[in-house]
Amino acid sequence: MYRKEEQPLPPPEKFELPFEGKLSPNNRWVIMAELIPWDDFEEEYAKLFSAEKGAPAKLFRMALGTLIIKEKLGTSDRETIEQIRENPYLQYFIGLNCYQQEPPLESSMLVHFRKRIDGELINKINKKIVKREIDKSDKEVKKKDCLQEKGEKIKNKGKLILDATCTPADIKYPTDLGILNQARIETERIIDNLYKPLRVKLRKKPRTSRIIARKEYLKVAKKRKVSYQERRKAIGKQLKYLKKNLGNIEDLIQAGASLENLSKRQKNCLETIKKVYEQQQSMWENKTQSVPQRIVSLTQPHIRPIVRGKAGKPIEFGAKLSVSCVDNYVFLDKISWENFNESCHFKEQVEKYKETFGYYPESVHVDKIYRTRENRNWCKERGIRISGPKLGRPPKNVSEEEKKQ
Repeated sequence: MYRKEEQPLPPPEKFELPFEGKLSPNNRWVIMAELIPWDDFEEEYAKLFSAEKGAPAKLFRMALGTLIIKEKLGTSDRETIEQIRENPYLQYFIGLNCYQQEPPLESSMLVHFRKRIDGELINKINKKIVKREIDKSDKEVKKKDCLQEKGEKIKNKGKLILDATCTPADIKYPTDLGILNQARIETERIIDNLYKPLRVKLRKKPRTSRIIARKEYLKVAKKRKVSYQERRKAIGKQLKYLKKNLGNIEDLIQAGASLENLSKRQKNCLETIKKVYEQQQSMWENKTQSVPQRIVSLTQPHIRPIVRGKAGKPIEFGAKLSVSCVDNYVFLDKISWENFNESCHFKEQVEKYKETFGYYPESVHVDKIYRTRENRNWCKERGIRISGPKLGRPPKNVSEEEKKQ
């Protein structure tokens, strides 16, 4: 059923607000604003600026609040500023005293906010919020000082969950042949830019064989199934073309060409291509598929392949994260573009738990890779129960109570 409203809509200035000109204390942004300790980190943020020189900087609450709104709503920088301009609750969240129709800041400021507020500062804020909330709910924590004076040991409390994951980067799935072909195309463009100011001095342009090289690449890339010999032969040819192009670039530089004729992107790309050529040439000569700090993307050379061993996705490309979870609060303990063994950081993560709450956890729940003999013994000495079965063969006769444990 559809019923049309008989009364016309009022003009915007006569539109009635449900909260009668006051913000509701039950709004999610008001509640979140009370949880975050803005003033505790104001001085630490102020140390990034000069007290005498420069334009006045935006306050810490506005900087962090804007970034939180962007991540919470999943919007772009410009859309985030529009949302703040239209919503009084968001303006209160970033620290404004009253509603204003003009945007409080430019969208370009979010770039500077992301540089100034790093992951270490976010972790400090997160830990302080979690500790304050847990201390409110846990009355026994208040007796901690009394127990220490009496010389009694503080009992382990709480549950700690540790895990590692990978954040996939937005790149094309890399192949050795595809990376070499892309590097060859970029070197051809660099040669074109370096040759332009030397047209009068050098009559002949350096030969690149780009048409033949593209045909050789497509001959293999378009095949549904490619044998090992065909792929290896195609990679070898692309390496020769790439080596020839890099040599032509060096000849142009010696002839008087300047790298200033290249854009900043092309300069960075040229350095990346040189490293790619060295890695691919080494793998091709040694007949191997791995090399230290392997580059899998020309535009994002910091990305590394992360071996995960999962079904369907044995390898992922992106940053590897090591996280811990306490009472549904998640902490980011380590982030790295290089692959690492998460079991090596087990003790460090448990010690961080003690540093935050003042006691060790009662139990630690982890995957099999964490349950090394060294980590098991370390937990046993501190009275921490680690999840998972014991080492060795399982006993034959097990009671139901032992199974539940």
